[in-house]
Amino acid sequence: MDIVSLGIGLLSGAAGGNIAGSVMKSGIGTMGRSVTGIVGGTLLSFLGQYVGIGAADPTAGAGLNIGSIVSNVASGGIGGAILTFILGKVMK
Repeated sequence: MDIVSLGIGLLSGAAGGNIAGSVMKSGIGTMGRSVTGIVGGTLLSFLGQYVGIGAADPTAGAGLNIGSIVSNVASGGIGGAILTFILGKVMK
């Protein structure tokens, strides 16, 4: 996992966690949703690259690889949302 993939996983995970937490009205708070989203997004983004879902390097070639960036954003957002959803349900 390179620095670009890590950054994409962090940002999209935080966004996915905050969106999922606000939709389900969890009592975690903004900071808690952000942290759980960051953890979940980074983990799923890493696992997606490890397993082979999406391209491995978003900076491959002369420019940024848009397919890899989109897959990292999607997996990061989904991972952040899933972990925030699970934690929100457990804490209720």
